[in-house]
Amino acid sequence: MLQTDPPVSRTVEIAQRAEALGFSHVFTFDSAVLWQEPFVIYPQVLAATHRVAVGPMVTNPVTRDPTVTASALATLIQAFGPRIVCGIGRGDSAVRVTGARPASLAELEAAIGVIRGLTAGREVQLRGRSVRLPWVRAAGPPIWMAGYGPRALELVGRAADGLVLQLADPTVARWAIDVVRGAARAAGRDPASLTICVAAPAYVGDDQAHQRDQLRWFGGMVGNHVAEIVRRYGADSAEVPRALTDYIRDRRGYDYAHHGRAGNPSTDFVPDAVVDRFCILGPAAAHRARLIELASCGVDHFALYLMHDRQPETLAAYGREVIPELLGR
Repeated sequence: MLQTDPPVSRTVEIAQRAEALGFSHVFTFDSAVLWQEPFVIYPQVLAATHRVAVGPMVTNPVTRDPTVTASALATLIQAFGPRIVCGIGRGDSAVRVTGARPASLAELEAAIGVIRGLTAGREVQLRGRSVRLPWVRAAGPPIWMAGYGPRALELVGRAADGLVLQLADPTVARWAIDVVRGAARAAGRDPASLTICVAAPAYVGDDQAHQRDQLRWFGGMVGNHVAEIVRRYGADSAEVPRALTDYIRDRRGYDYAHHGRAGNPSTDFVPDAVVDRFCILGPAAAHRARLIELASCGVDHFALYLMHDRQPETLAAYGREVIPELLGR
């Protein structure tokens, strides 16, 4: 999981290195004001690699019209084959940094339907018109939806192909997966057909105090979503686990100028225990143990946020000491 910081060549080089180390996917943020435009970079990554799938984690239906997203995804599939995954959510940094509001869940559900239909070559209805992409000849990409709250998780189970859960806490993961699978069953879908992707920072090393300081930004990023959940459901709602919501009680706000960056000053409210639960720290053995535990909860994919001061070392450690061990189990 990468931020598209300049130069573009760096993103391409990291993607090539990740593929060589055994990673299966290379995702990027989609926040076109804070970082470089990802849909311009995806073709370069795909052309420079052979196997990895790419895509946004996550895009949104506010800054990108769903018809434009669908056309871009279908074009990438036509050019490079089925190596595309579409992560989508209501919108956070991409939306809020421009003063816009995130999409409602109803708007997000409609966007998922439009993207799925158009990328499959089907006709969809938009504002009273029938619309299709007449040149589409291949199947569309899987659509994984990001969400934390109960209603969002129910939408994943009802309408998406997978869940993106942005934290590596097994307790919260079990709860979220149960809600998603229950909603899938209620909608007449096979719960096992949905992909479960946990996305969180990972830092391999021995100085855990330093690692926590480098990754505390993630608790602040997640806190943006949790604060909205608390506003909607209340701080003591029985619908949402306290393991997700308790830590934001002292949150005072958030500055998107430091979004996704180590040293973010808006994250001093995040305690060490939350960094340890939401992220994966410590030596490679600790990473293997957490990933095995998450797999036992039903997690299929782990997307590693690579935002700290020892990116090459952590990437190499996963290729050398984590991925081979897990694939060999």
